[in-house]
Amino acid sequence: MPEPQQPEGAIAGTGMGGAMDLAVSEATTLEGGRPDGSGPSGKPRSLWSDAWRDLRRNPVFIISGLVILFLVVISLWPSLIASGNPLKCDLSKAQEGSQPGHPFGYDGQGCDVYTRTVYGARTSVTVGVCATLGVAVLGSILGGLAGFFGGFWDSILSRLTDIFFAIPVVLGGLVLLSVVTSSTVWPVIGFMVLLGWPQISRIARGSVITAKQNDYVQAARALGASNSRLLLRHITPNAVAPVIVVATIALGTYISLEATLSYLGVGLKPPTVSWGIDISAASAYIRNAPHMLLWPAGALAITVLAFIMLGDAVRDALDPKLR
Repeated sequence: MPEPQQPEGAIAGTGMGGAMDLAVSEATTLEGGRPDGSGPSGKPRSLWSDAWRDLRRNPVFIISGLVILFLVVISLWPSLIASGNPLKCDLSKAQEGSQPGHPFGYDGQGCDVYTRTVYGARTSVTVGVCATLGVAVLGSILGGLAGFFGGFWDSILSRLTDIFFAIPVVLGGLVLLSVVTSSTVWPVIGFMVLLGWPQISRIARGSVITAKQNDYVQAARALGASNSRLLLRHITPNAVAPVIVVATIALGTYISLEATLSYLGVGLKPPTVSWGIDISAASAYIRNAPHMLLWPAGALAITVLAFIMLGDAVRDALDPKLR
């Protein structure tokens, strides 16, 4: 005699003498996938897909991402929200406050503070992004190779990073950049890369040492995989997450460092438009015209905070221990 079919679902015992109705879709899916954590197609979710899912649900990531997106847009096209010329000044309006069409007032030279604040985002974002990319690439390559091969080269890199860690960043900038006469951003970026790569190098070295000890790497090596294949195919994808987290947080630090060096007079130089230059020029008028300092300093603080918040959100999403 055939057994009766269960209508529209399965009846599962609860272990307490009762029963629980499980719909078929609920029995085979878990957060859009299967009970084993795989996606709708049956493929296991990777670390990156899980991280992206967590980031989309994190309000800190959304807010900081929107702020950074806005900064990138005005860095590429500042004329979208500022139609004036940041280098056009009128001494007759020096230190004047907010006026129609000039909401931030004028600085000590009669330049529009709003226009200079908008155009200053381009310099800060350019320095931060380029310095971070340079530091991440150089530090990852040196640290990854040292961690993978070990031995003599690892010892040399360790002693070299100790030497660079012993150099104070601001003091090093005062010494190295004081002899540079260029007004472009590249000397400042080069200085940041020169003193910033040891931190990323140590992070990359530790991640590679941990990753190369895993069983799948040892199995690939036993099957005859070359060193380049082990590094590029098996180790790098599983060791790059800590580097991304540290680099994202460091990006805000580099933007702040550029403003600090410009404030001290050894970073960017006029006629380059920079928040650090404007803050330095406004410090002498803080009592008579505080608006000159308020707006560029506020823009700098918001930018640095946005990148730090983004880095914290990425760290929380990529760290398996926090799940």
